Amino acid sequence: MSGCKFCQIVTGELSAEVVFADAATVAFLDYRPWRLGHCLVIPKVHYETLLDVPREELAGLFATVQLIGRAMEAGLGAEGSFVAINNRISQSVPHVHVHVVPRRRKDGLKGFFWPREAYSSAEEQQRYASLLREAIERLRASEAPAAPGQ
Repeated sequence: MSGCKFCQIVTGELSAEVVFADAATVAFLDYRPWRLGHCLVIPKVHYETLLDVPREELAGLFATVQLIGRAMEAGLGAEGSFVAINNRISQSVPHVHVHVVPRRRKDGLKGFFWPREAYSSAEEQQRYASLLREAIERLRASEAPAAPGQ
């Protein structure tokens, strides 16, 4: 969909701090994070809401969500994560996206009225993206099957 900001991120027309991409999904830093490291995971194919995503594509989407949550713990030292999806109401971009937010005990996030944080600079944003990318590389390497004869 040509006017969709997330589709433009998928095609490279719009820049984003991408932390992971595979054949079906892209994960990138939210430009207005609830907590630093907050990522959005999207399918590369345009679907407006979760209800529109074909059932056979859900496993891949949520495998990426799971990977990003693990990377937040491994790379950012998060104690856990918050995962959320809006369908139409409060959905700022009409392209299904899963919020994955790093969490720590007593981090001040209560209910759904969370103040947003801002990266202090482009360099800080890039550092968070780099930490997540490195953790993803380590996690994926540890999940890879051993080569024959090893």
